[in-house]
Amino acid sequence: MAGSFDKHAQLYSDVRPTYPREWFSMLAKLTTHHSLAWDVGTGNGQAAVRVAEHYEKVIATDIGKDLLRHAQKHPGIQYFHTPLSMSDEELVSIAGGDNSVDLITVATAVHWFDLPRFYSIANRVLRKPGGIIAVWSYAMMSVSPEFDQKMKSFLDSTQPYWHSNILKFVFGGYKTLPFPFESVGLGSEGEPIQLEMKKEVSFEGFLGWLKSWSATVTAKEKGVDLLTDKLVKEIQEAWGEPKLVRPVVYNTFMLVGKVKV
Repeated sequence: MAGSFDKHAQLYSDVRPTYPREWFSMLAKLTTHHSLAWDVGTGNGQAAVRVAEHYEKVIATDIGKDLLRHAQKHPGIQYFHTPLSMSDEELVSIAGGDNSVDLITVATAVHWFDLPRFYSIANRVLRKPGGIIAVWSYAMMSVSPEFDQKMKSFLDSTQPYWHSNILKFVFGGYKTLPFPFESVGLGSEGEPIQLEMKKEVSFEGFLGWLKSWSATVTAKEKGVDLLTDKLVKEIQEAWGEPKLVRPVVYNTFMLVGKVKV
């Protein structure tokens, strides 16, 4: 089981885009202090490590124990397992307490949260004034016009098998995501800013990633093979050789705000 998780985690690190350092420099410039940050839904700690370059201490939390076991180690980061059963007071305490957090980040995860509860806690712990919250995710990716068209057809076929939150929030580019915070010039509720992430990826890695999607797995469990041999061949022809490494552009959307006065 552990070996399977290790393989899956490696696959994701090989294909998932790396959050650009410039984003975190941009966010750090918006906060008055740089003492404490909270990375929520940290996963393998990819965002937390970037945040730690700008803040003295980073609290990184996740409901997944396995993910935290494989999180990137860093002297400035403290990882905490925060099961759904944990009380609001416990979460506030772990995050640092009321009016204490300079930056809250949520990378590709806020669409899974109990939003009213999370936003209530965020309002409590964010430093006032001077605290900032930033949430972001990505959906579509671009390689070439021919390849992108094939991918759009594949994405359309996956829609019945995604969780409703993915369809509602992620495929909608966070335009429908509630975000009850005051704008700081980097998006606002209903109007996220558009960004790009780039990564060099092989077709083999990309195909393995598609096979790991929850929609692909769910469909297979229901007897539907979304990645048929015919489709894989068509996608590969649009990509090039299986081992060919190509730049992939991931279209990203972000919302940044501060507590409303």
